[in-house]
Amino acid sequence: MSPLPRGLSIAGTDPTGGAGLQADLKAIAAHDGYGMGVVTALVAQNTRGVRSVHVPDVGFLREQLDAVSDDVTVDAVKVGMLGTADVVRVVVDWLTEHRPPWLVVDPVMVASSGDRLLAPEAEAAMTELFALADLVTPNRHELRVLAGLAGAAPDDDPTATALAIARRWDVRVLAKGGHDDGATSDDALVAPDGSVRVFTAPRVETANTHGTGCSLSSAIATLVARDGDWELAVGGAKTWLGAALRGADALEVGHGHGPVDHGAAVRASLPPVRTTDRWWDDSTTVLDEVLDCAFLRTMADGTLDPDLFAGYLAQDVHYLRAYGQHLTALASRTDGQAAAFWAAAAEGCAAEARDLHHRRLAGTHADTPVHPVCAAYLAHLDAAAADPEVGVLAAAVLPCFQVYAWVGTQLHDALDPPGAVAGDAVPVGAVPGGAVPVGAVPVGAVPVGAVPVDHPFADWLTAYADPAFAASSARATEVVEDLAAQADPVTRGRMARAFRASVAHELAFFRMPVD
Repeated sequence: MSPLPRGLSIAGTDPTGGAGLQADLKAIAAHDGYGMGVVTALVAQNTRGVRSVHVPDVGFLREQLDAVSDDVTVDAVKVGMLGTADVVRVVVDWLTEHRPPWLVVDPVMVASSGDRLLAPEAEAAMTELFALADLVTPNRHELRVLAGLAGAAPDDDPTATALAIARRWDVRVLAKGGHDDGATSDDALVAPDGSVRVFTAPRVETANTHGTGCSLSSAIATLVARDGDWELAVGGAKTWLGAALRGADALEVGHGHGPVDHGAAVRASLPPVRTTDRWWDDSTTVLDEVLDCAFLRTMADGTLDPDLFAGYLAQDVHYLRAYGQHLTALASRTDGQAAAFWAAAAEGCAAEARDLHHRRLAGTHADTPVHPVCAAYLAHLDAAAADPEVGVLAAAVLPCFQVYAWVGTQLHDALDPPGAVAGDAVPVGAVPGGAVPVGAVPVGAVPVGAVPVDHPFADWLTAYADPAFAASSARATEVVEDLAAQADPVTRGRMARAFRASVAHELAFFRMPVD
């Protein structure tokens, strides 16, 4: 058997996706199954109701069914809307020839409103389908119709009615309580031998219940194919449906009775996806090039020409002066803790230019003009600052935090591999995770420990590998993450592009001294 249950839905369609075949496929996927679908009827409907139904030629229906069974092993089948007696007979014939291990029938015969959805002759034909089924999942109106077909008088007790149906066709019946009153929604799983298991859950107050029957039956079919137990399947599907109902209102789909949120339970089980993490992952290729550039490789091994480094710092001074102004602008355009962070970052930016760069330059390169690469980066930041949404500028300045913290850590780790003994040489292949290519730090070139004080670029490496700078980068990321969460998709798109462009400018900046 496939590690994923292969579930086939035989049902009508819903172009709005809330019920029918589309809902079935969502429910199967939500339970980690592989969904397949055979169309019995094309239904023009939305959350307000059904407009028209087109039933394709039953010969084509059989061709769809044969196309599946001729090629794919089917672990479970859910049968939904069939529509006509001819359709029922074709499905029954196919199921008789290709008996699936598990068969769940959601008898789409009577709408929740009480409207009949099948002609009397089609209802009679359905009895042959019930004889093949393992589980039938009628709503309350359908339960009464099935009782009549079974020759039993409907009982006020739905469990007793379900038992009469179960014994007539030797099939399990799930008597659902979704449309009852009360604080709980109780579903009774009734077996032909008279055993009953009641599944209770708090009632979810929502008008958005479109497709609940379709979704529940498909979920049960998928779970029973996986677990091999009806009680586990029904209990698991009911819990899932409760989450789907609780999330239904937030979907805002349609103006009538909207659909349930099929992905609610799965989404809740996954770790949150941070927008800034996705931006970073999107830049992986560029970041790999950053670490591989000659400027950083020769800086790490200490062979970088000091004059090239001084030229780089001179451009960095030009950059930091403008960058600090943008950080100050962010402080003025935000409030609260975010504003305080940007203001502190602007002060730190000025201190960095004064204490590291000015000390390093010591009056040299004072007249060095702005390099075109630096000018291009600053023009990009100016364009981001002109955007009416503050998040775009915040996203544009973020890579300067993140990339420098990351580069500082990577180069520092290359000089000081975890677990090494102070004074050892860095062995070939010891660079963690291959972050810096083997050979970037020649064997024996740099002793292990904190960055050696006699390393020509120790102050630069130490500054950006400092935990305090890493914390500042993390805080900047959180501030931008909050702005991204508050933004609309169009603004988030501009933020993403501003971030991506800044990462590319960071690469160009590191390449600038050597290229």
